[in-house]
Parts: sequence; structure tokens; C-alpha cells
Amino acid sequence: MKFGISFTATLFNQAGALVHVYTDGSVQVNRGGTEMGQGLNTKVVQIVADELGVALGQVLATASDTSKIPNASATAASAGTDLNARAAQYAARKVRSNLAQFVAGLDGCGAGAVSFADGEVSTPSTTRAFADVVKQAHANRIQLWSDGFYRTPKIHYDKTTLTGRSFFHFAYGAACSEVAIDTLTGESRVLKVDIPHDVGRSINPAIDIGQIEGGFVQGVGWLTTEQLVWSGNGQLSTHAPSTYKIPTAGDVPEHFKVALWPEPNREDTVFGSKAVGEPPLMLAISVWEAIRDAVAAARNGKAMRLDAPATAENVLRAVGPPRG
Repeated sequence: MKFGISFTATLFNQAGALVHVYTDGSVQVNRGGTEMGQGLNTKVVQIVADELGVALGQVLATASDTSKIPNASATAASAGTDLNARAAQYAARKVRSNLAQFVAGLDGCGAGAVSFADGEVSTPSTTRAFADVVKQAHANRIQLWSDGFYRTPKIHYDKTTLTGRSFFHFAYGAACSEVAIDTLTGESRVLKVDIPHDVGRSINPAIDIGQIEGGFVQGVGWLTTEQLVWSGNGQLSTHAPSTYKIPTAGDVPEHFKVALWPEPNREDTVFGSKAVGEPPLMLAISVWEAIRDAVAAARNGKAMRLDAPATAENVLRAVGPPRG
């Protein structure tokens, strides 16, 4: 699987963020991206905390709000972290730069010699608590908030000539799936899945592995159970999860191994990471192909047709009538 990461409509490849540092050392960050369970808030908090050298618990990610970040692009195309976390990182860097210059002036050193880590701000001569530095900076009228803006570089596309660079980078993955089919009922079961997936330098491996697992299982549903059915008058009958079959925990294979490819992104993305979310869904094609191979084996190599999704009915139809 090779999945291009960027909106094909170039104007959507931009994001903004705000970072506010309060005098007790706490931090608030707001960005245009929407948290919908994919872990965007967690990754944004990690990145801002890392930039300022504070604990995760000191940083609060607040809900998207157009009165704070206007004109936000859709949280889609698996680019939520690529765009919004980068914007938040830029905002945090501006605040850190303000604090570094202030502390450098106190200790008579260059701003580059000031480090932020473990809730402390250190220079070659002195170490101070982050909260103490913030209070002192506020007392000296140093700006403790900033905005951040990010636009994806290098991308352009001319629809007239069909030339350009549509995607900033690509996510890669592979899947090997083993299935079993019942030739009498058409039922199938996924027995084993192994996936190596390229997410660059992972910001949060637990979230990324969860996204890969979830995307893959969703893809299995897409290709094995989620049959669209229209009524005689053209209305979609399977219009909700109550009317069609979606994967459940019982459809997750007992052997389900996901490994993250260890190489960082060659492009300049936040922490060298890569997008994850939609790309793993495509790896479920391996399940459909495995079912097709199983049907072919049951037919001793005779010509066959397997429609997607590979429901029990479609598998049974592909296997054909019992032999003998």
C-alpha cells in the first residue's frame, strides 16, 4: 500500500493554532483540527509539552472553536496531526523563544544556551522552575502566548496540464492475511494478520498501532460484510449500522501483529512522523484476496467470480454447487 498524504485541493493544506502559557505554568493549546477519537489532542499536547519542556499534565488541549482558529480545514485526508500539530509546535516555539531570550538576558548568555526540559529552564549558570520563569517573565511584560501557522510545502498541481506534486509524502504498509472459508455455508474467518506499517518516527506508538488495527478491521468490514442493498424504488435499505453488518470484536483475528517501520519521514514533518488513519484501511484488501484464493482452492483452480464484499452469500455463490 502506498497512500499519498495531503489534500488534493491545495488550499486545504493549512492550519493554525494558539498556545497560551499562564502564570502558574499551565499551558492551553487550541487548534483547528477536530478530535474525534483518533488521538489528535494527545499528540498535540505531547508536542507542545516537548517544546516547552513541561509535563503532559500541564498542557490542556481545548475543543476546536472558530472564534479562536477561523477558516480551519476539514480534519480529513489523515492530515490532522501533520497540519494542526505542526501549527501548535510553531506557536509553542515562539513562546519558548520569548522565554529563552528573557532568561538569557538574566544570566548573560545566548538564547541558544537556554534549555527547557523536565519542568525546568536551564542556562550554563542557573536552573529555574518553568513556572517561576513564567511568573518572572510576566512581571517583566514578556509575551506568554502566540499563534502558529503551517502550510504544507512543496505541493502544487495544475489540473489543466495534469502536472505537479499532489502529495507532500506517502505512507507505506503491507499486510499478510490468512483466512478460512466454509464451503458449505460461505462463512469466512480471518485467522492471522501481520502488518508492517510506515508511520515515520511515531509521535505516539500506542495511538498509531491502534489506528492501524482499527483502520484494518474497518477495511475488513468494507470488503467482507458491509453489503449495500437498494430497494425496488431505489432507496438504500442498508443505511445505518442497524441495517448492515459491521465488524465486531469477534471478527478480530487471534493472531494480529502490527509492527511500525522505524525510519523517520524524509520530509520535514512534525517530529519526522507520517500520517496514519485512512491508509491502513486499504491493507484489508489482503483479506479479500485471501478469501478469493481460498475459493479458488475449493474449486481446484476452475474459473470463478467473487464479488466484493465477500459476504457468506457471495462466497458461497463463488464456490458453486457441491461437487460429487
